[in-house]
Amino acid sequence: MWLAVLADMHCHYPMHLVAQEADRLLPGTPNLTVAAMGRVSGRPGWVDKLRALAVKVAAGVLNYGDDRWRVSLDELARGDVRAVFSVLYEPFAEIDLDEPYGAAPEDAYFGDLLRRIDQVEADLHLLDPGRGRHEVVRSAPDLERATGEGKVAFMHCVEGGFHLGGEVDEVKENVATLAARGVVYVTLAHLFWRRVATNAPAIPFLGDRLYRAVFRQPRQGLSELGRAAVEAMYEQRILIDLSHMSERALEETFELLEALDRRSGAAPEEHPVIASHAGYRFGSQEYMLSPRTIERIAARGGVVGLILARHQLNDGAGVRHPDDPAEAVRVLRRHVDAIREATPSRTNAHVAIGSDLDGFVKPTVAGVETAGDLGDLAAPLREAYGEDAEPILSGNAMRMASWALEDR
Repeated sequence: MWLAVLADMHCHYPMHLVAQEADRLLPGTPNLTVAAMGRVSGRPGWVDKLRALAVKVAAGVLNYGDDRWRVSLDELARGDVRAVFSVLYEPFAEIDLDEPYGAAPEDAYFGDLLRRIDQVEADLHLLDPGRGRHEVVRSAPDLERATGEGKVAFMHCVEGGFHLGGEVDEVKENVATLAARGVVYVTLAHLFWRRVATNAPAIPFLGDRLYRAVFRQPRQGLSELGRAAVEAMYEQRILIDLSHMSERALEETFELLEALDRRSGAAPEEHPVIASHAGYRFGSQEYMLSPRTIERIAARGGVVGLILARHQLNDGAGVRHPDDPAEAVRVLRRHVDAIREATPSRTNAHVAIGSDLDGFVKPTVAGVETAGDLGDLAAPLREAYGEDAEPILSGNAMRMASWALEDR
């Protein structure tokens, strides 16, 4: 039985480390980590400096501002967030400044990802060397014990299938490596086409139609690399995160999963899927989920995490006062209720919180500026749903994590 804690299915704890790396690089001070990464990837020095500058600009414009970050060990503890799906994302593996748009993934991206995992764990150890406040968990018993002891339980996740390699055999091998490192899920699509899965538009200052005109994608859902990733994740019990997928990618992913079910003899709910940071499609954004997609996620026993970015969550939701925290809670409730109505069980068994904090989602909904504010959502949701709030706040997310970590 899980304790009444909060779980965030999608937050970017590692992103401040990417920015710190940029801080060290821009002034020209020597940095052995950055230098080593440059040697492995073969990137010229000017590319690293340009990347660093882009990270700084993005952090100031699209994040909290003033070099502050929304997610930290202190803020997570303050918000009573005890289960953290900690999302690894290398921005310039996706936006590779020395490659053309739509280029295939490079082998070096996976090495950068593994080094970031090591860096996250080293950073947490530096902050909490005795592990009295946190634990990086890699098994279901570890997760239950860590949260039961009041620690912040960190679980590695990956955003972007382009991290997984550029060859089918490489993808399969790398997915197995991630499972061994405790990775819970991989979001296969993201912001731009990189020959894995086509994506839905998700850039706030570009409408869906303009995005499609500027960033053209093939008329397909999954590439050969994308299909290899789905098959490997199915085999390794890593959750497939459907967030960011185009409608074609969603359709082809579900079709492939159904074929894998038939081949293995497994029931659909034995291999759940998630959308870690999305919501119900009240408006026109393809990024948000249709009732049909939500129904199919629920049929596999999966979960939708509610993103807390205003651009997505408020779209078509009838928001009149976006700066009012009370209205933000009403919008969350509207998504919860719509998702419940789209599922056959008509319960709250398929919705959670997936904030996307520090994922460059400025502005977030009113009242949630940092991870420390997530705890303020608990009381109004419990008031609205009673005991049925606990699955939203933690139970559903913990169930997904336990499935992924069950045999590790």
